[in-house]
Amino acid sequence: MTFRTSLLERAAQLKKRIVLAEGTDPRVVAAARRMRDEGVAIPIVIGGTGGDVDSINPRKDDRLSAIAELLRDRRPDRVQDGIHALDLAADPVRFAAGLVALGEADGAVAGAVYTTAEVIRAALWAIGPGPGIDLASSAFYMVLPDDRVLTYTDCAVVVAPTPQELAQIALVAATDRRRVVGDAPRVAFLSFSTLGSAATQETERIRQAAAYFRTLAPGILADGELQADAALVPEVARRKAPESPVEGRANILVFPGLDAGNIAYKLTQRLGGATALGPVLQGLALPMSDLSRGASLNDIVEIAAVVALQSGETGS
Repeated sequence: MTFRTSLLERAAQLKKRIVLAEGTDPRVVAAARRMRDEGVAIPIVIGGTGGDVDSINPRKDDRLSAIAELLRDRRPDRVQDGIHALDLAADPVRFAAGLVALGEADGAVAGAVYTTAEVIRAALWAIGPGPGIDLASSAFYMVLPDDRVLTYTDCAVVVAPTPQELAQIALVAATDRRRVVGDAPRVAFLSFSTLGSAATQETERIRQAAAYFRTLAPGILADGELQADAALVPEVARRKAPESPVEGRANILVFPGLDAGNIAYKLTQRLGGATALGPVLQGLALPMSDLSRGASLNDIVEIAAVVALQSGETGS
């Protein structure tokens, strides 16, 4: 069984309620239909007519007032008055995030129409970051032609992370990998240098990130700074980093900044023939994820399955 097949099957076992915020888009409606018919998740579609797929009009939904109050409580500086709060809450992406925050859904997906920035703003406003986490970030699950899965992080959100932010990005990526992929995380903090082979401010930033990560998650195998070949190829690791606990078998690659991460995932996808699942938002208190605006029906269904697995093993 391939990873992508098992992803859908494992999500189906959880029977999670996943909000799709963009019911006016035919791809989203088709994805909701497939999720429902194949049992991948229980779709909740916001907006649109949906045909044979039920949809919600936020303006006519009994939960609109509760979501408006939630938004007002969390960011009173952004809300002018009660009418403004209702207008804000009626926006489909904020309404979707509000349903998750209220426990009316287990996760949400948007981004086929909305930009990444709009999805992240809605998620942070209504849901917020998880305990001990200061920022939302993203990951791509890169499914290689041999069906191996690598986590690339961060490739879409945090432009120039500090050492502490890199460590938090790695921590939430490791937590999600256990749920989404199901194996033990092995983390490599990537650089152009391996364990002191170069000494610059940049390599020191990566070393600090790896050291801070070890204080946050001492039970997770991690190392850095590592060049990509030392992180991924055991033979190279034995020469360049013989004492590395990762041993050239990293499955989570933490990139030093957004430039490197975004370039790497696109090269892996376009030249290496990998399938890129994402960008998956991580670090939120409850799961809500982004899509590429070029997402296909299958992309939407698979990201919904990832969100279902992010939400945990027990049904709601």
